[in-house]
Amino acid sequence: MSKTVNIDVEHVTRIEGHGNILVNASGGRVKNVQWRVPEAPRFFEAMVRGRSYEDIQTIVSRICGICSITHSLAATKAVESALGIKVSEQADKIRILMHYSEQLQSHILHIGYLAAPDFFGVPSVVPLVAKAGDVVKAVIRLHRLANEWSDLIGGRTTHPVTLTPGGFTATPSEQQFRELQERLRGCAGDLKIVADAVLSVAENIPAFERETEYVSLRQDNPPTYTFYHGDITSTDYDGTVRINDWKTVANEYVSEQSTAKWAKWNRDSYAVGALARFNNNGDLLSDGAKELAGTFGLEKGCCNPFMNTVAQLVETVHVVQTSIEMIDELLTAGLRAEKAGSSPRAGKSSGCVEAPRGILFHEYEFDGKGNCVAADICIPTNQNHANIQKDFEKFVPEIIDEGEDAVRRKLEMLVRAYDPCISCSTHTLDVQFIR
Repeated sequence: MSKTVNIDVEHVTRIEGHGNILVNASGGRVKNVQWRVPEAPRFFEAMVRGRSYEDIQTIVSRICGICSITHSLAATKAVESALGIKVSEQADKIRILMHYSEQLQSHILHIGYLAAPDFFGVPSVVPLVAKAGDVVKAVIRLHRLANEWSDLIGGRTTHPVTLTPGGFTATPSEQQFRELQERLRGCAGDLKIVADAVLSVAENIPAFERETEYVSLRQDNPPTYTFYHGDITSTDYDGTVRINDWKTVANEYVSEQSTAKWAKWNRDSYAVGALARFNNNGDLLSDGAKELAGTFGLEKGCCNPFMNTVAQLVETVHVVQTSIEMIDELLTAGLRAEKAGSSPRAGKSSGCVEAPRGILFHEYEFDGKGNCVAADICIPTNQNHANIQKDFEKFVPEIIDEGEDAVRRKLEMLVRAYDPCISCSTHTLDVQFIR
């Protein structure tokens, strides 16, 4: 039994943003364990006040360079809902395709560059090149495909410029969609290379479990493994909650050890992300994605947070296969030239999509001129912070006898499994005014 364990990690590597791990144990007894977020808050809600509804998505896409499309879509959906702006079926499908591009882009980045080194027992992707060069090349090819897919529909790889309330300012041609479809069909081999590589080291995924509430979107009409439409549900809730009532779900509160708010619903914490989507909607995956989940033994009800990375891998297959089908639908219907139209009015509403890291909420209120008077944004990672802390509290006593280095490595690996976007989540201060 380890007599003393003192871990103070500043900052966890291979994640976006700054997060710290603190563990103190003596005589094999854990005295203190904390997941800390020290990063300076950002104030995007304040940045958009006074700005036109037409400017909102352009500004808030800068919240994240990894999930910029996701933020743009959530914001645009909120704007359109508040102002009563309708979107055509064609524009809606193209938006979902654009969103899928970012799911593939972000998941592959995390699986290949950030999580894979943990599975292969190397400190970064650089030594992984020598150990599994073919795998790294496949990851690079998939990441490039996703980047160029985002660029095709969004007008650039990050921070899309074609998205506007009511639709798009420009959309790809039929020929460009056909070429994209062929590239998606052709990436199956690279997806298999990555999946086989992760499967070959799957024994290195810690066998840790903690019963958790998993929160995500659910779309019933038609039943869909959704990233874009639907209402809010959880593994603890029999039914759905409307998007405009998201604050009754998130229940954000301030934690003294974090510059990001924490969240809870039916328990002290909940989890969002790929594993949450899988646990709520896994029976609606594409056939290929279901087959891959079965290969890894991933089943609905899984409460091992380390399996979130496997769920991401499963989702990459689903996204690619579903996108091929959606392009067929667009081409069969025939692409039509559409002009987005919108006009200002007073209103307030919320928009929601599934970011790669989990469910994302944007809420805006506008005056009669269409200028924003209030905003509220709830990031997936700030919904996961409390759950990471609860995982730490259960996991550390189970592994404390393995020694300080092993505990540190496994806790860092646990944080990375959530694929956190910490900078995005830090936008609160507990201000005390002194007179």
